[in-house]
Amino acid sequence: MKKRIEKLRTAILNCSFVAVGVLGFSACGSQSKSAPKNELAQKPNVLFIAVDDLNTWLGCINAHSNTKTPNIDRLAAKGVLFTNAQCQAPLCGPSRASIMSGLRPSTTGIYGMISDEKIRSENPATKDIVFLPEYFRNNGYHTMGIGKLFHTHAPDGTFDESGGRVKGFGPLPEKRFVWDGFGTSDKKHYGRTSTDWGAFPEADSLMPDHQSTDWTIERLNRQYDKPFFLGVGFLRPHVPLYVPQKWFDMHPLEGIEVAPYKSDDLDDVSSVALQINDLPMMPSTEWAIESGEWKKIIQAYLACVSYVDYEIGRVLDALENSEYADNTVIVLWSDHGYRLGEKGTFAKHGLWESATNAPLLFAAPGLPKGKVIDSPAEMLSIYPTLLELCGLPSYDRNEGKSLVATMNESNPDKDAFALTTYGMNNHAVKADDFRYIQYEDGSEELYDHKSDPNEFTNQASNPDYKNEIDVLKAFLPTINAKWDSLSSYTFQPYWVEQKARTSGFDGEPVEVIGADH
Repeated sequence: MKKRIEKLRTAILNCSFVAVGVLGFSACGSQSKSAPKNELAQKPNVLFIAVDDLNTWLGCINAHSNTKTPNIDRLAAKGVLFTNAQCQAPLCGPSRASIMSGLRPSTTGIYGMISDEKIRSENPATKDIVFLPEYFRNNGYHTMGIGKLFHTHAPDGTFDESGGRVKGFGPLPEKRFVWDGFGTSDKKHYGRTSTDWGAFPEADSLMPDHQSTDWTIERLNRQYDKPFFLGVGFLRPHVPLYVPQKWFDMHPLEGIEVAPYKSDDLDDVSSVALQINDLPMMPSTEWAIESGEWKKIIQAYLACVSYVDYEIGRVLDALENSEYADNTVIVLWSDHGYRLGEKGTFAKHGLWESATNAPLLFAAPGLPKGKVIDSPAEMLSIYPTLLELCGLPSYDRNEGKSLVATMNESNPDKDAFALTTYGMNNHAVKADDFRYIQYEDGSEELYDHKSDPNEFTNQASNPDYKNEIDVLKAFLPTINAKWDSLSSYTFQPYWVEQKARTSGFDGEPVEVIGADH
């Protein structure tokens, strides 16, 4: 065990060296070397598919509640599926900033929402960072993007061609169907969630995601004189859970299975955990039980998932029928999971499995087909993995590691881990069938997924797990940057108070289109 701890500490020190380089103390350069023109023609294209708030209730992972995702399932059959992928932050803004910059939230201090245009600011970690699509453009690719890729869409000039983003998460009915957005919250201190559920609008063609798909298909039918990077960001299943009635009809209420839940589940967690989980503007599980709405919320979520799966299928069909079918790398990912009653609420916002676990799939020439990997992986690895799959030079600022070797190896990576951060000094580590959480006040949680996959029993105070905790602690980041002054989250008081207390900033709201509520 001591040797293993030392090995893990060495790995963390290596990661810390990369982070130090990010802060400006490394002699390594940050710009890429463009591929020669004769090599460029041989490079594969990239289809980059982002799905908002998609958890792991997919047919290819666990088929929970008879979910129907035939197109994501067929993509998994064509490539490699990571069932244990973890986000870097359980909130859209910091998660996407991390994926696109290749840097951890604990390195950048981007713990809350931030305008796409302000990720690259006077922050020493991000001021000269090269975003993932830009790296491809710098290496000769024609870059295109539409929909929600960064938090809003993308910083100006990121893509050679931008289809933009429809503001918000509409279309919306004249009146909400069920949930008013405030719940039992103090309207002066909490934000309003766009959470609601019901059948709306009448036709798929009225959905922004349908329009994004049309734009993507048109691009796939063009001819290019260089390889392309094409990103499409889907909004559903982000709330409000509105899609046409036919998608609800695919998921009859009598076939719905609710999520694992215990009413006393949070009795063994700390006050910080409870503060983070204090979301009275969201429906609580107890309310959903008493009102009879639990299965209806899940039905609506599954309907949205089936709808976005259909749009993904339209994109995959267009690619398969194009001249690029055999020379395109595909990645599909989500920015975090989504709780559907687990741990007492319906939201992401948390360091537990249901909030941090999200799908990650790669399909590419030369990769195995139909391979499933259950060892932990990080969304932070998307950037370096795409570079290696496309034969581009590695980017020395990336803090994630490429997953190409993992996908091609016959044995699982026994040293794999994934780190999730939510606010300053709040971290979760997933490794070896365990989840370890440490909060800013030093309080801890440990869950043994072999015997407790639903994370009902906190084993942090159990002396039988001391060695496991020591191993997992070695993965915690050595750099915990203060909050970026331009990043904030005013949706609940804890984040405003933490930013002011730890970083000397007040909780001035950050204007972000489509605020993630």
